Amino acid sequence: MWATAVAAMLAWAMGSVAVPAAQANPPGCPVLHVVAVPGTWETSDEPDPGRGSGMLAEVTSGLPPGTRVDYVAYPATAFPWEGDMYAVSRDRAVDNARDLVAATAARCPLTNFALVGYSQGADAAGDLAAEIGSGIGVVGPHRLVAVGLLSDPRRSELDPFVGPPVAGGGAGGARAGGFGLVTPNVRTLCAVGDLYCSTPPEDFVTRLAGFLAISAGSPFEQFENYRDEAAALYDDIMIAGGIPMLQVQLSPEANGVRGEKIRRFYGSQVHQDYSNYVVDDRGTTATRWLRDWIASKA
Repeated sequence: MWATAVAAMLAWAMGSVAVPAAQANPPGCPVLHVVAVPGTWETSDEPDPGRGSGMLAEVTSGLPPGTRVDYVAYPATAFPWEGDMYAVSRDRAVDNARDLVAATAARCPLTNFALVGYSQGADAAGDLAAEIGSGIGVVGPHRLVAVGLLSDPRRSELDPFVGPPVAGGGAGGARAGGFGLVTPNVRTLCAVGDLYCSTPPEDFVTRLAGFLAISAGSPFEQFENYRDEAAALYDDIMIAGGIPMLQVQLSPEANGVRGEKIRRFYGSQVHQDYSNYVVDDRGTTATRWLRDWIASKA
């Protein structure tokens, strides 16, 4: 009798407490929001729709229903005489991509995100992914379910890789701290012979030039990261022989060899050919592989 009375009271109490409704996305929210960052010269602050989507066109086309794709507008310049230095252009891409993610995240609590980028765009997408992976980004790391990078100038040899193996890493040096908590959801692709993402580790002249390109003009708040990366590059140089070694690499003979290698690289067009670059034994190209992988996350 007593037990029956207690059970009845508990049932009444529980019934009188409002149970919160399950969280749901408002109408119009995507299941997956893909934020795509084009490469150098593929877009601008005011992109021309007639230009198309560049290297990432195949990556973002034909994705499943419930997927939304936004392309990031930014200067996409590389040289000071174009208006913005590379680092300033890249940082603008990071800011604009972050704003797109933040706007959707604020309105759509159940939407997940994917970041994709090519070349300078991969540099920017990778930096935003690393920020989110640190746990202090605009969304929690669990909501960033895919990061696809084509020819990332800051590729680390430790980054999850797809395709035939390549030597070295990105010309700009690896990101301090890597991708943190989102590392399992990162895939980076680099074609054999693409010097932007596969600079030989012993080519310290190119590595120095790449580091200066990605860091010059960056805001002061990024100084700590670049200080750590500069220290790592300095240590590598000292271990390899220090200033005398650099003098050898800067000799007229070495400069001639390097210049010829760079000319062959630009002539090969390998950096512009990811839509034809095969990455597996089934004949899947880099851009198609990345599209299929992103689609599996929707």
